[in-house]
Amino acid sequence: MRWKKLGRVFVPDNHHPWMQTHAANTVAEPLRDDLFRVYFSCRDAKNQSSIGSMDVNINPPFEIAGISDKPVLARGEAGLFDDSGVSLSCITQVNEKKFMYYLGWNLGVTVPWRNSIGLAVYNEQSAEYEKYGKAPLLDRNEVDPYSISYPFVMKDGSVYRMWYGSNLSWGKEQKDMAHVIKYAESIDGISWKREGKIALDFKNDQEYAMSRPFVIKESGVYKMWYSYRGEAYRIGYAESSDGLQWSRKDELAGIDVSSEGWDSETVEYPFIFDHKGRRYMLYNGNAYGKTGFGLAVLEQNL
Repeated sequence: MRWKKLGRVFVPDNHHPWMQTHAANTVAEPLRDDLFRVYFSCRDAKNQSSIGSMDVNINPPFEIAGISDKPVLARGEAGLFDDSGVSLSCITQVNEKKFMYYLGWNLGVTVPWRNSIGLAVYNEQSAEYEKYGKAPLLDRNEVDPYSISYPFVMKDGSVYRMWYGSNLSWGKEQKDMAHVIKYAESIDGISWKREGKIALDFKNDQEYAMSRPFVIKESGVYKMWYSYRGEAYRIGYAESSDGLQWSRKDELAGIDVSSEGWDSETVEYPFIFDHKGRRYMLYNGNAYGKTGFGLAVLEQNL
């Protein structure tokens, strides 16, 4: 496959005190015609993240129709699992409700941070996402003892399937994380069965992190886009016949860094969506979303 880059869509520039920099981990929802609401993680002056949104026409030059004036989801109070920030992961329809799975940040002392997975549910009456509770939906346990991150959840038949990040080790440096993608299942999107199954692993000893998977199922084949890194993040691609055993085919990802500009150092955090018969990818560039997010369209399929 080959993706044609359409350009950078948006980068925060002190829009609000809570949205000063970064627009990472995007999720797009169609509104009408070519107008989409894009949710993303942003940061304040203390580098603490919230979730915001903006409405944009996805045709260049990407006319912006509005930017949220308050966080869609804000960090929790001191002492909670998300007191240092919240980062968007995915939005999934569960029965009649929209579930927003997100990442909660706790800064560490012996390690840089600890992550847990939280849940917010959309309230139709208030038109707002409300946290499911003060505690994480998924936290560290015996099979995930260090830190867990960025789940992608999809319904497959009668089962909800989750692919999520999990540390195999941890230490004082970011490169000590050995962060792979694992698998879990649920019948209701709330209670999850985890057995420590590694779905996607490193291909060499230079890699130390895989992050933010996105999965679709087409003609019986599971297709995953994700971020992976050694020295710098790139977007990878893998396929599976059952969603459990994956074959990495990163050479088919079809997108890489540009020769210059906002995405010349890294590309990461892909989000895939279809619109009017075409397939699009939202993605981040340099510095984990500090330079904003861009849009690409699929030119050549597999």
